[in-house]
Amino acid sequence: MKYRRIFTIVVDSMGIGADETSPNYGDVNVDTLGHISEQMDTFHIPNLQKLGIANLHTLKQVPPVEKPMGYFCKMNEMSKGKDTMTGHWEMMGLKVDTPFQAFTETGFPKELIEELEKRTGHKVIGNKSASGTEILDELAEEEIATGHMIVYTSADSVLQICGNEETFGLEELYRCCKIARELTMKDEWKVGRVIARPYIGRKKGEFQRTSNRHDYALKPFDKTVLDFMKAGGFDVISVGKINDIFSGEGITESNPSKSSVHGMEQTIALAEREFQGLCFVNLVDFDALWGHRRNPIGYGKEIEKFDEKLGVLLTKLKEDDLLIITADHGNDPTYTGTDHTRERVPFLAYSPSMKGSGKIEDAKTFADIGATIADNFGVQMPQYGTSRISELQ
Repeated sequence: MKYRRIFTIVVDSMGIGADETSPNYGDVNVDTLGHISEQMDTFHIPNLQKLGIANLHTLKQVPPVEKPMGYFCKMNEMSKGKDTMTGHWEMMGLKVDTPFQAFTETGFPKELIEELEKRTGHKVIGNKSASGTEILDELAEEEIATGHMIVYTSADSVLQICGNEETFGLEELYRCCKIARELTMKDEWKVGRVIARPYIGRKKGEFQRTSNRHDYALKPFDKTVLDFMKAGGFDVISVGKINDIFSGEGITESNPSKSSVHGMEQTIALAEREFQGLCFVNLVDFDALWGHRRNPIGYGKEIEKFDEKLGVLLTKLKEDDLLIITADHGNDPTYTGTDHTRERVPFLAYSPSMKGSGKIEDAKTFADIGATIADNFGVQMPQYGTSRISELQ
């Protein structure tokens, strides 16, 4: 075992340019990080810069450094799809051959809505693809007044239910979501996640979503590196929505986050703790707050906040720690629509014990991350992926 602790941080949706398959998904010349850089007046990311992000990918305001601190490459996705679960599951060794269903264009089928209304006792309003904040301004006053239930989707494979914490109630919202999860296990209705979207406020313009969101995700269809790590007696600590993405499978400790900044603060606190194994982090605000809302400036400023906390984390790493920074897909905020974009993602790796640095061979699959983790800890290797441990010297 070379590293006692591995921190894997997923900067949700921070893609670095189209791959060969991108046009098949309707994504042409997409580049989340590159296009954000082009839109920013200034872009201050000194810690990502030191790790080699600008050596890996051309950024308008950020020059490459002569001697990067870490190793880096671009990673290609082998699975079909461009959603959160596909990207994360592939990182941990699975290949998704059938993309999760999305109901972006049509809303959910009449039969599903009728069954949901019957089982929950609430009339459904909405049933369309919408921004989470816009649909509150449109329908939340009606929900509060009538007890109806806002159901909507997005560009992802998700069914989302809104509930006012004071009038609808958190427990009732969670109950309805559990029923929706059960119903959407049918093949023709199967979505990757059912998401509870609680909010507060009483009138348009004042509604705010809260941190009591909960994701009801499908369980991975096979064992992942997380399961192999847990079975091997190692810690598998999740931060953010990792626990939801894997439906708790293979997780030994879960730490929900209120924001991406909070997620980094939690990770820094974990770095100050003793454990042996994996700390797996998802930072969702990049995607949820800025990518889907097509706000490149907001996205860029969020990256700057991340970089500031990254600088703190780097000071906490021990000689036998490894840090990996990556993403699960793209979400180019300058592109048309509101969907994720099919892109390559970065692989940035750093340890204080590294003697070398620089570009390594690009990865054919995100599963190289899981294979690297499994190889390091001597647990069962996943079916897919190639360990990069020998390159990270």
